[in-house]
Amino acid sequence: MSDLLIGGFGVAGLLIVLALRVPIAVSLGLISFIGIGLVKNFNVAFSAVSNSPFDLVASWSISAIPMFLFMGAIAYHTGISAALFSAARLWLNSVPGGLLMASNWACALFSAASGSSMATAAAIGRLAVPEMLRSGYNPGLAAAVVAASGTLGSLIPPSILFILYGVIAKVPVSKLFLAGILPGLLTAGLYTVLITVICYFKPHLAPRAKEKPQWPERWNSLYKTSPVFLLIGGILFGIYSGFVTAVEAGAVGAGLALVIGYFNGCKKSDIFSSLKETVTVTAQIFFIAIGATLFKQFIVLSGLSVELGHYAEEWAGSPVIAMIVTALVYLILGCFLDPLGILLVTLPVFLPIFEALDMDLIWTGVLVVKYIEISLITPPVGLNVFVVHAQVHDKVPLDQIFKKVSWFFLCEMVIVALLIGFPSISTFLPALMG
Repeated sequence: MSDLLIGGFGVAGLLIVLALRVPIAVSLGLISFIGIGLVKNFNVAFSAVSNSPFDLVASWSISAIPMFLFMGAIAYHTGISAALFSAARLWLNSVPGGLLMASNWACALFSAASGSSMATAAAIGRLAVPEMLRSGYNPGLAAAVVAASGTLGSLIPPSILFILYGVIAKVPVSKLFLAGILPGLLTAGLYTVLITVICYFKPHLAPRAKEKPQWPERWNSLYKTSPVFLLIGGILFGIYSGFVTAVEAGAVGAGLALVIGYFNGCKKSDIFSSLKETVTVTAQIFFIAIGATLFKQFIVLSGLSVELGHYAEEWAGSPVIAMIVTALVYLILGCFLDPLGILLVTLPVFLPIFEALDMDLIWTGVLVVKYIEISLITPPVGLNVFVVHAQVHDKVPLDQIFKKVSWFFLCEMVIVALLIGFPSISTFLPALMG
C-alpha cells in the first residue's frame, strides 16, 4: 500500500472514529500513531508520540492560552460580565429590542476579556436571558441572541482559536488578533441591524420597556464597566505599540485582571475557582493540540499534504472557490464536532491547500474562525445553543432556540460573503503593523 493511500485511509478512519464519539484527543493520537507506524515504522511512531507533547507545550506562543483563560475566568468572577450587561441594558432599554441589543453588545465587549465563545455565551446568558424573560421577551429569541452573539468570543481578540491557528500555521498571533477586530465589530453591527428589523416587523417578540433610567444612573453604569476597557485597552495598546508581543499580552491581561479583581473585592475562593477552571480547560486544549500535532506529522509524512496542494491548484482555480468549499466542509463538521476539534482536525489538511494557492494566511485564518463561529449555532450540535439552553432548560425549549437562531445563521452568510469579497476587512489593520 502506498504512503499516499495510507494517508487517505487515515483521514477517512479519523472521521469514522470521531463519528463513533471517541474523544478527539484519543482519535487524533491513535490514528496518527498507526499511520506514522505504517508509513515509516513504529520506532518513528513511538519517537513522535514521546517528542510531540514537549515540542507543543514548550512552544512560546502556546503559553498565551492559559494566561488568557485565567484572565477570562477572573473577569467573570469579579463581576465584569454583570457590569457590562447592566450598562448596556440601561443605555439601550428604551429602544425596540433594547435588551436583545444589550445582550449582543455585552457579548461583544466581554469577548475581549474571555477569548472563548462558550465562556462568553455562558457568562452573559445566565444574566441576560432571565432578565429578558421577566420583561416579556420571546424565550426562543432571547436565548438565540445570546447564543449567536456569544460566538464573537472566537473572533474578537484575544481569541484562543487564533492562538492555536497561529501556532499551527506559523503566522504572527498579534496580526491575527488585529485581523479579527473589524470582522468582529462587523458581525456585532449586522446582528444589531437584524435585531432592529425583527423587532420592527414583530414587536410582540420584544416588548418595549416602560421604565426609563435616569441619566446619572446611566453614567454611573459606564463607570462600573471601566475595568473591561482597561483590560481591552491595555492588551491592544501593548500589542499594537510593540511594547509587548501577543503572548506577553496574555500575562499582562492576567495581571491586570488580578489587580482589577483586588479592587473589586475578589475573594480567595474566586481566585482558586479561576485557577481550577484555567487548569482544567488548558489541559483539555493541550491534549487535543498534541493529537493535532501528531496528525499533522502523519499527513506530511504520507505525502498527502503535497498531493492536496497539487490537487487544489487543479480544481480550485481561485482562492474564492477554495474558501467556499472550505466553508461547506466546516459546516458539515460543525454538525458533530466541537470548535476546537474542528480547527485542529482540519488545519493539517487545509493549510497545504491555502499555501498552494498562495492565499493570505491571515485572511484565511479569519475566515476559518468565522466558519467555526457559525458551527457553534449549527444544528444538531450548536454548542453555544446548548450552553445557553443548559442555564434556562426549564423555561426555553431547545427547538425554539434553534428555530430563532436560524435568522442569525442567514446573517452570518452575508458576513462571510463580505469577508470573502472584501479581504481588506480582515487584512487592513494587520497591514498597518508593516
